[in-house]
Amino acid sequence: MLQRLLSSSRYLVLIAVVGTFLASLTLLVFGGISVVQLIADTVMHADISGKTGKLLVLGFIEAIDLFLLGTVFFMISLGLYELFIDDSIPVPDWLEIHTLDDLKDKLVGVIVVVMGVVFLGHVIKWHGEQELIWLGGAIALVTAGLTWFVSNKKKK
Repeated sequence: MLQRLLSSSRYLVLIAVVGTFLASLTLLVFGGISVVQLIADTVMHADISGKTGKLLVLGFIEAIDLFLLGTVFFMISLGLYELFIDDSIPVPDWLEIHTLDDLKDKLVGVIVVVMGVVFLGHVIKWHGEQELIWLGGAIALVTAGLTWFVSNKKKK
C-alpha cells in the first residue's frame, strides 16, 4: 500500500507542470501583445528621432526578455512532465530531458541568455552611471559560476 501511494505521488508534480505551463503561456501572450502594441504605437505616433529609436529598441528587448522567460517556464514545465509523468512525448532531440541534471543544464543556458538580454537593456538605457559596471560585473560573476558548475558536473 505504501509503495502504491509513493508511486502515485509523482502525479503531484502535475501541479508544478500546470503552474509553470500557465506562467509560460501568460508570459508569451503578454510578450506578443506588447510587441503588437509597440508596433501600433510606433506607427500611430511616427516620431522619427534617435531617442524614439532607442525607446523602440528597448521595448523590443523587453519583449524578447518576456519571450525568453516564457520559454524558460515552458522548458521547466515540459522537463518536469518528462521526468515524472511521461518521457515519451515527441520533442526535438535538444529538448529531451532524461535526468534532473539535463533540465538544470538547459535552464542554466537559458538563464545566461536572459541575463545577457537584461544587461543589453540596461546598456541601451545607460546614462553614464556606475551602476552599469556593477550590474555587468555581477552578471559576469554569476555566468562564470554557472559555467563552472555545469563544466565541473560534466567532468564527474
